[in-house]
Amino acid sequence: MKVIVDFCVIPLGVELSLSPYIAECQRILGELGLEHQLHAYGTNIEGEWETVMDAVKRCHQRIHEMGAPRISSTLKLGTRIDRDESIASKVASVEQQLARSAE
Repeated sequence: MKVIVDFCVIPLGVELSLSPYIAECQRILGELGLEHQLHAYGTNIEGEWETVMDAVKRCHQRIHEMGAPRISSTLKLGTRIDRDESIASKVASVEQQLARSAE
């Protein structure tokens, strides 16, 4: 089953800058071939359920290996079976609505 996830990972007990940890998660997502889009407070990920959940687990494992004693993460999940959907198509749908409103 395909899933689109909004993933926010917050290492606790580490320095103030979280960018090294986030960058490592971005590398993991890329290595697994997952479509993903970083945003200011998380990452949108799309792919097969098992692969996406494996990526989340690998991110946690790697961040612990980097020295974070605790991690707090949030996941928002969305699935559809009536049609194929992607991160890009969801964004395009909203942009189309905005364009119609501007006319």
